[in-house]
Amino acid sequence: MVNHVERFAPSPTGLLHLGHAYSALTAFEAARDAGGTFLVRVEDIDTTRARPEYEAAIFDDLAWLGITWEQPVLRQSERFGAYQAALDDLKVRDLIYPCFCTRKEINAAMSAPHHDGSATGPDGPAYPGTCRALPVDAARLAHAPYALRLNMRKAVASVGGAGIVKKLSFKELGKGPNGERKKVNLDPGYLIESCGDIVLARKETPASYHLSVVLDDAFQQITHITRGQDLFAATFIHRLLQALFGRPTPLYRHHRLITDEAGKRLAKRDDARSIQAFRADGATPEDVRKLLGMRT
Repeated sequence: MVNHVERFAPSPTGLLHLGHAYSALTAFEAARDAGGTFLVRVEDIDTTRARPEYEAAIFDDLAWLGITWEQPVLRQSERFGAYQAALDDLKVRDLIYPCFCTRKEINAAMSAPHHDGSATGPDGPAYPGTCRALPVDAARLAHAPYALRLNMRKAVASVGGAGIVKKLSFKELGKGPNGERKKVNLDPGYLIESCGDIVLARKETPASYHLSVVLDDAFQQITHITRGQDLFAATFIHRLLQALFGRPTPLYRHHRLITDEAGKRLAKRDDARSIQAFRADGATPEDVRKLLGMRT
């Protein structure tokens, strides 16, 4: 029987808020109830923003909530070699290309009269492909900033084409934002037209979220992924990357988002909703669970 392995993967770029607490508690309790394993992975790939004090606060908050996890903790900063190996593999297969466009240039292209801007994926409007056919320029690569983008059309073709991609799926144990449940199939048209040529790395950043999460989950043999519905659309990209790299597909549980009184999704900048703030006000772990609508 395969062990049930869940994970919580925070970024040490700020304090945990109620949304993080809900996700971590849900994953921890699912693993505990199944007699499985719960892991914490530190997503510190953004070395310019990651801070040791935030990492320490994350561990402190999780322990205060009653969560325990296996040791040692994996850090993305220990995995840069694995990310580069995956990028090298895609380069050999001619599935990635450097993009030199600035955000301003991309926005300008998206607002051009011939572009209706209707194709939108988890990363926003699909990249228009400006740099897709550029010849390799070693000098420019050495001196200019760039992003490494996945050629989505070629990627779909490399795993068997649209017909095969339509048969790729993931199992949803929770519920997507539009009520998606159980078996969810990929749509090659959505991947190509709406997701488009996603960024997998940047010159100064070893891997994007999409690339690192797929590789790290496979490395840690994660069997169940618990996360918010805001990441449901990204799962279509992750399922394709799993097929590209021959990695296993975990089961997914997307949960409701924790919002403020105005219905806005919480973010790290919402200090008033941080676990540290609740603790400072004298709240108990049981109080936090009640706020989240969880059993106590």
